[in-house]
Amino acid sequence: MDATTKPLRIPPEMSIYAEEHDIYELEIPVDIWIKLIQQRLLKIDCVRQGWVLEGIPQTHREAVSLQEAGVIPDHVVLLEAPDAVLIERSHGKRVDPITGDIYHVTFIWPEDNEVAHRLERQTSDSEEQGVTQLMKQHQEVTALRRTYQYCLKSIDADQPFVDVFDQVLTYVLSRHRSVAPHTPRVLLFGPPGSGKSLQAKLISQKYNTVNLCCSELLEAVCADATSMGELIKPYLESGQQVPDSMVLQILTDRLSKLDCTTRGWVLHGFPRDLEQAEKLQEANFIPSRVFFLEMTDDVVIERVSLTSVDPVTGDRYHSLYKPAPSPKVQGRLQFHPKDSEAQLLQRLKEYWANSSSLQAFYPEAVHISADQDPHTVFESLESRLVVPLPKSLPVKGENST
Repeated sequence: MDATTKPLRIPPEMSIYAEEHDIYELEIPVDIWIKLIQQRLLKIDCVRQGWVLEGIPQTHREAVSLQEAGVIPDHVVLLEAPDAVLIERSHGKRVDPITGDIYHVTFIWPEDNEVAHRLERQTSDSEEQGVTQLMKQHQEVTALRRTYQYCLKSIDADQPFVDVFDQVLTYVLSRHRSVAPHTPRVLLFGPPGSGKSLQAKLISQKYNTVNLCCSELLEAVCADATSMGELIKPYLESGQQVPDSMVLQILTDRLSKLDCTTRGWVLHGFPRDLEQAEKLQEANFIPSRVFFLEMTDDVVIERVSLTSVDPVTGDRYHSLYKPAPSPKVQGRLQFHPKDSEAQLLQRLKEYWANSSSLQAFYPEAVHISADQDPHTVFESLESRLVVPLPKSLPVKGENST
């Protein structure tokens, strides 16, 4: 028989070796775990009802990876008990192989004799393995405390489980108090020239949030010459819209970065229509604040079409409100083609065509007049930004009750 087709015989000693060295229980890579968890938390039940995550993270690396994936818990509970108590509990733990329910020979024993007879002790529950796991946990716990210091509470688990549950539930139902208003996740909408970029910059500067302009993000990705950059380059060079699927992938990757998940973000330029808003929410990027900067078409045209740029200094001027300081500067001013009145009217038409559906999708959005001094607009934004968050956020465009 050909040796390549001959059945492989595994000696019986191999199974003993495999059990001793955990070959049958090789660890799943962290990035795979994180991806599986992220996909599960995007399901509508988790978005609507919330979630309880147990068993991960067990290390600082796992905690950081979860944060980078946008998995940010509101509450973290650390159950603590003396090592001797934990070893005793582990030694007495029994598992029902049919239901998976966990019992204990001292504290929780099934009343049904049939269930009691089939209980098994897991091979991983030996005292030696328990001590090893405790040592690993002690090595990681300090870093985990530091990672979740603003939302973590330690609870003594060496007490009746009913009392432990009451303390955990009380904490989970509490609302955090923070020196910051919250971790802002802000969407800014408005017609061209309404000042979205300036207001996003002001919010970012004061609250140290990440300022994300969708068009600038696409240009940055294109300049990086990555595979995604090569894909979107033809669209940007020809002035065509980049497909939503590509934009969403780029945007969700950026919003998942650690700076966005920990500091918050201000996004403008996306979503532009209802479908994009739905896709953003399906990706579990739900804004905590939504603002519509309002301005009439006449004001937009006056504000934008009369604006020009000095190519030498980069300074911006306006024919009515900030004219060029000299004929020399006036002579070299340039107007952007997209700011012509004809193009502005087309952009305004597209904006207003989608505005109503976006306002319906975000019923708790705040509407602010942008036809006033920029710092007055910012004060109006800020006054709504620092108030407490609503108890529930709208999902899938539903009105809150």
